[in-house]
Amino acid sequence: MAKVKITETVLRDSHQSLIATRMNTETMLPILSQMDKIGYHSLEAWGGATFDSCLRFLNEDPWERLRKIRAEVKNTKLQMLFRGQNILGYRHYADDVVEYFVQKSIANGIDILRIFDAMNDARNLKTAINATKKEGGHVQAAISYTISPAHSNEAFCKYAKELEEMGADSICIKDMSGLLTPYAAYDLVTALKSSVKVPIQLHTHYTTGLASMTILKAVEAGVDIVDTAISPMALGTSQPPTEPIVATLQGTEYDTGLDLNELDKVSKYFAPLREEYLASGLLDPKVLKVDVNCLLYQVPGGMLSNLVSQLKQQGKSEKLSEVLEEVPRVREDAGYPPLVTPTSQIVGTQAVLNVIAGERYKMVSKEFKGMVRGDYGKSPVEIDPAFRKKIIGDEQPITCRPADKLEPELDKLREIVKPYMEQEEDVLSYALFEQVATKFFEYRKAQKYGLDGTNGDAELKVHSV
Repeated sequence: MAKVKITETVLRDSHQSLIATRMNTETMLPILSQMDKIGYHSLEAWGGATFDSCLRFLNEDPWERLRKIRAEVKNTKLQMLFRGQNILGYRHYADDVVEYFVQKSIANGIDILRIFDAMNDARNLKTAINATKKEGGHVQAAISYTISPAHSNEAFCKYAKELEEMGADSICIKDMSGLLTPYAAYDLVTALKSSVKVPIQLHTHYTTGLASMTILKAVEAGVDIVDTAISPMALGTSQPPTEPIVATLQGTEYDTGLDLNELDKVSKYFAPLREEYLASGLLDPKVLKVDVNCLLYQVPGGMLSNLVSQLKQQGKSEKLSEVLEEVPRVREDAGYPPLVTPTSQIVGTQAVLNVIAGERYKMVSKEFKGMVRGDYGKSPVEIDPAFRKKIIGDEQPITCRPADKLEPELDKLREIVKPYMEQEEDVLSYALFEQVATKFFEYRKAQKYGLDGTNGDAELKVHSV
């Protein structure tokens, strides 16, 4: 058994999970050269919600962040999370946009793209996988892990084999809800290792309190790489802590080879930051507690808080247990999609509507109709035709790859962005987040010409120039 490798998540998923992706680039830069010395397999540093958050909340250019990180990290691979045909946004984009985004991500410094689809529909990964191969990047294709009568180790292995045949250089078990239990992890990793030849990586969250034990059992089953977060930014909805995993494996056949003294320097840098985030309220102690409800209802932590706030707004907080019982029924009706963005929000909202209306599917959200129609891809289990007719009437379901229906977008987008263009990548920022990117471009322009103020102020001043 070769040594286990570590991917450090503090620059992306760790702070996305704990403080809503609010760590800015200036906070990261001073510790990067130390992190580069550690010997990590990779640093997960970009993608996911970081792109949106840079533009929307931090007045930062996400491309500039990537370039700055790359300039400091000379020896360690940089990794990003990529939502297949959704890229880093919330809808499917045309193939030309996906291809260009992959090209620019790799050109600006990304080595490994972890590509996943909320439905585990391989067709939604095809363009991103092919583009990554073309640009010479490492394709890590991810399985969105979930539990349902439709999901088994056999089904996950079949999907992994399909992804390997499509060109995946490694496979990630993406356990976004912390639902993977230790012995289930052992069995799944064992099954995957006998099904595919490429390395297997495990990504999980500490939400349910199981993650460190789950990693240990996965390691015993032969997992090649695991995701962890440096201890001050670990636990709760984040990843399990790096140092205890390294210490656990020291002196065994799985020894990571990482030095705890060197890791301590990274930990000491983030420890006071954690205190600052707690003091400012950015880090809510609630996200640090073990949330057993995720195991009981198989509902991710974020989805649970969404349901609570939706019911509170309607003055129906007492209906929570009814909604939690309704979620699995809605999910079954919809063909058992994994519950991850955006499917978790769609299923949750529909469960709330069913309970509040007092009649199932009396009110149906636009997004739920879209999911049943096939807008997001093929569901793991075929949806009952009678149910589909009830939801979408005589509309024709989408049976092709959803993006096949999209016209190329890039040329049109380039025309729109022309007045703001300072770099080629701006067209991609605009493609993903039109209004948010436009506001950022206005802000950037205002800063350049010595105008002061917030995003909004900058916009007004630039228009009046």
